[in-house]
Amino acid sequence: MRKLLNWGAKNFLFFFIVGLVVGCGQKDSVKKSLAEEPQEEVQGQNFFVDAYMKAIDAIEAKSGNPDTSDMVLVPGGAFEMGESEEMARADEVPRHLVKINSFWIDKTEVTNAEFRKFVEATGYLTIAEQEIDVEEMMKQLPPGTPRPDPELLKPFSLVFKEQPAGRQSYYPSEWWIMVPGANWREPQGPGSSIEGKDDYPVVHIAWYDAMAYCKWAGKRLPTEAEWEFAARGGSNDQRYPWGNDSITSDRANYWQGDFPVSNKVEDNYQRTAPVKSYEPNSLGLYDMAGNVWEWTSDWYHFQHYFQQSKEAMAINPQGPPRSFDPDEPTVPKKVIRGGSFLCNDSYCSGFRVAARMKSSPDTGMEHTGFRCVVGM
Repeated sequence: MRKLLNWGAKNFLFFFIVGLVVGCGQKDSVKKSLAEEPQEEVQGQNFFVDAYMKAIDAIEAKSGNPDTSDMVLVPGGAFEMGESEEMARADEVPRHLVKINSFWIDKTEVTNAEFRKFVEATGYLTIAEQEIDVEEMMKQLPPGTPRPDPELLKPFSLVFKEQPAGRQSYYPSEWWIMVPGANWREPQGPGSSIEGKDDYPVVHIAWYDAMAYCKWAGKRLPTEAEWEFAARGGSNDQRYPWGNDSITSDRANYWQGDFPVSNKVEDNYQRTAPVKSYEPNSLGLYDMAGNVWEWTSDWYHFQHYFQQSKEAMAINPQGPPRSFDPDEPTVPKKVIRGGSFLCNDSYCSGFRVAARMKSSPDTGMEHTGFRCVVGM
């Protein structure tokens, strides 16, 4: 179950079913062949991807130019990307020079109200809402595989479960539960609702869902470099969007207390907060720290910064050509940025402007959203 956090929900289900029906010797053989497979080919093996991309291709962009009325123009410039050695995780160093052209970026994370307009205009179903194509899945499974239990095929997403006092788990797989029916409309599952939360960030959004929205809006996802440049607000030296002072409950929506056991909720937000609940950074951008993790367009590669630092200056970098995470070498991932309401200094400190995290592009979770950009 540990890989559930980074594997897409449907990828996980596919391999879970394989595990139920394949003998130990065969499983070892399958794992070995996957581990030896070049990552480019492994990414192509995801039989769900074609369906996701076809859904995006079918979306027609709104007529007219992209609406930039709720966006901020970020003047182009150069900066040092990455974290200083004393604060960095291994994939956040070395710092390296990057130059970015001017671009527009959303002032806030995309809200429930904005995402609802997209769904009403297009009829789009997020990955967390989609029924699994059983016949297509059966074609990919070993011959003789019995049809899976229909209960396993119900649409679901991942919802955070606060740990009971006295039982503090350090395994992320135990912090999350698969909840059938959890999606952007019902974030905690059936019976929950986003009624009255139009100005909250939309969640349970997979990377493919974010891409679909961006296409409709005539926009795109930011590159990782654009995102960090905007979060820094024009400063090379600040650690957080507001400067270098430590995070406090009036600066961002994050976990206040002993993670993952006790959230003191000093800011009165147990989960997400309405956008614009906290002061913006110097560019006028809200929630560049905390609230929800935000998708970028870049593939995640743990050595990407080392490769990029070999250049005197990277100009408008688009990220690595492929994904590689040494912890899960067969699982392609995209970079997410900004931290969420679950971040805490004792765990991920994801609210730092240089902090990086990664997630499977077909995975939506309760603490993941996005914002869009428009190039100049």
